[in-house]
Amino acid sequence: MARDYWRGGNMLYPVPAVMVSCQRKNEKPNIITVAWAGTICSDPVMLSISVRKERYSHAIIKETGEFAVNLVTTDLVRAADYCGVKSGRDIDKFTQCQLTPIRSKTIDAPSIEESPLSLECKVKEIIELGSHDMFLSEVTAVSVDEQYMDEKGKFHLNDTKLCAYSHGEYFELGKKIGKFGYSVRKKKDR
Repeated sequence: MARDYWRGGNMLYPVPAVMVSCQRKNEKPNIITVAWAGTICSDPVMLSISVRKERYSHAIIKETGEFAVNLVTTDLVRAADYCGVKSGRDIDKFTQCQLTPIRSKTIDAPSIEESPLSLECKVKEIIELGSHDMFLSEVTAVSVDEQYMDEKGKFHLNDTKLCAYSHGEYFELGKKIGKFGYSVRKKKDR
């Protein structure tokens, strides 16, 4: 089988497309769509986002040291795309996308009410990488939409129609094909 080789590039797909909300004191809140986000630690709970230095939200996050990561569903994918290509310097993205900013519990930046899950984050370290800066951040609170909670208090995240981003395109997550640890469980336990 033949393979083609290219110069090094960012081809680690799919990735989550998330809407990051941020706000300076006494200014309108803003949203930036980020596809370079990930879990980096479980104790303390931490995640990272990487943002281009020239983006409007970069300065806001760097100055305030906080932001909220809001997961994207099929209902939010158009707004996510819009927030990724338009600048908050020029428009109010919450208004343009008909999204609702809601008060966060541990940070001053709002979360997005229409997102099924929001992660409130405080920046712990900024790593300058070149075109992007990576914001290593502690997750200080998680808020979830109660419509996805069952009577036993379990949150059904996989019922929210989450989206992923892959090589310039958005995809709804699909059919479940396994469960963590299923490859080593006895057949009757799978």
